[in-house]
Amino acid sequence: MRTRASGLAEKARRARFRKLVERAVRGLPNTIHSQLDNVEIVVEDEPAPDQIESRVGDADELFGLYEGTPLSQRDGSYTMVVPDRIVVFRGPLERAFSDPNEIAEEVRITVLHELAHHFGFDEDRIADLGLA
Repeated sequence: MRTRASGLAEKARRARFRKLVERAVRGLPNTIHSQLDNVEIVVEDEPAPDQIESRVGDADELFGLYEGTPLSQRDGSYTMVVPDRIVVFRGPLERAFSDPNEIAEEVRITVLHELAHHFGFDEDRIADLGLA
């Protein structure tokens, strides 16, 4: 049974995690910020089944996900579309890393990894950058 105290602790953990994501985004250079048109960066507790099904590996290894059309694939017909989404998954990251400093670093890496997809980089190039 969930108590009021456990509910408050969960709410505080969620807020701390969101602040880590916000810090990672604020730390981006202005040249990157200027290219984040029509992109939202959100936090979700866990990946949904449809977000997991096309991925290789365990759901607990899915720390983030880019959903949208990379900048490198956009052309003149890219108009009136819903924003691209970068999703950072709190649950898998918190289960994989117990140390607060490790979580903060992995959140930063996850944000950068998914931004690389937004810019059109494939997994091999992202790995070459040390963001895999």
